[in-house]
Formats: sequence, structure tokens, C-alpha cells
Amino acid sequence: MTEISPPPQDPPPDKAVYFISDAHLSFDTHTREKVLSDFLISIKNRADYLYIIGDLFDFWFEYEHAVPAAFLRTLTTLRILVDSGIQIWYLPGNHDFWLRDYLTKQAGLVLAGDTLDIEHQGKKIHLCHGDGLAYGDKAYRLMKRIFRFKPNIWLYRQLPVDFAYRLACRISANSRQRTYNKDKDLPGYYDYAKIKIDSGFDAVIMGHTHFPEIKQLGNGLYINTGDWIDNFSYVTLNSGVFSLRFLKEQ
Repeated sequence: MTEISPPPQDPPPDKAVYFISDAHLSFDTHTREKVLSDFLISIKNRADYLYIIGDLFDFWFEYEHAVPAAFLRTLTTLRILVDSGIQIWYLPGNHDFWLRDYLTKQAGLVLAGDTLDIEHQGKKIHLCHGDGLAYGDKAYRLMKRIFRFKPNIWLYRQLPVDFAYRLACRISANSRQRTYNKDKDLPGYYDYAKIKIDSGFDAVIMGHTHFPEIKQLGNGLYINTGDWIDNFSYVTLNSGVFSLRFLKEQ
């Protein structure tokens, strides 16, 4: 995926930059999808930028003439935010990295690569989803290369659409459950963030672990946005200060 230069301008001081990840929306998450959509609508007048750091969907795959029908509410909400003037950037996660151009054309999102370096309110920030950073993720890193191998993507696209989506959702749910149950292996994430901080970043923000956290590492911050399954957490940058927030606190 082609890297896109991040926006150079900052939002007005009375508006915040928002970061979310790991909603894992699927065909049977209608209630949780409504909660997320209501939250997104609530920030329409409070944000200029929204960064989605992967796994908004539990599975996403675009055919030439078909997209998931279950996510109409979310896609409509994102379009409303974009039309209101909020710029939304999307970094792919390990559950939804088969992205093409539908989210850009229909929802107005800007697709980034696996990482994105941005600057807002005087803070230099490195973004990534975080999959594969745990020291115990060697098997996953191999599997990721297999999933992203273009001939394999082509072969999967030949499957009947309904069957392919049911199969993929089942595999994604099993994968998410394994990730949820295993040890978080956080030292790998901290070490990655520390390298970035030592190179000049003020903060490294990621998702994937479903463990919301802000941790001081040297001269910068490791920040994890958490998830929208159990924690309903997100991160804001407002007046130069990063905050980890939870929906119940609103």
C-alpha cells in the first residue's frame, strides 16, 4: 500500500485529535456497532482528526462488486463525520488488512500503510496497529506474509461471496479469541515504542493488545487505545495532553 504524507496542519486548540482501534465489528455485533456509531456522532463537533488504528472490523475483504453489508451503520457514520470536516485516517490491522479503495471512495477515509508518522499540537506521534510486535509472534509474522501474498488473495476472491465471508468471520473470531486469551507479551511493544521514542517521537500509539494503557518510556509515551469489546476506550490529544478515556466516563 502506498504511503501517504500525513496532514501538516493542526486542529484548532478547542478541538481534540481522537484515536480508536479494535472494535472488531462483525455480522452479530449490532448493539456494539450502535454504541460505537453513537460515540462517533457525539465527537462530530469536538474533533478535527480521527485516527482508526486497525481492526475496526473483525473481517474486511473487498470483491470487485461486493462489500460487507453488515457495516452500513458504521460506514454511514464515518461518511457523516468526513462530510462535517473531520479528516479520518485508517491504518490496517491484522483482521482487516485486505483493504482496497472502497473506504476511500464511499466513506471518505484516507488509507495509510502499516505505520504512520504524524504531528499535532507540537507532538510527534508514531502510529501502528501493533500486530507482530510481541516476541512470541513468530508464527503470526509468517502467517501475515501468507495472508498478504497476492496470489493467495486472488484465490480467496474466487470463492462464493457468502461462503467466503462466513468462513473468514469464523476464522477471525477464533483468531481474536486466541489473542484475547493468551499472555499479552507486552515487553515487545514497549521495546518497539522505546526505539521510536529514542529516535525523537513524543508518543507511540497502537492497538491490537486490547489492553488500554499510557506508560512513560524515557522522554515519551507508549499509548494503547484498548478496544471496543470490553473496555470501550479511546485516546484524545487536547491542548498538547494525551488522555486515555473510557466511554462510561463521558
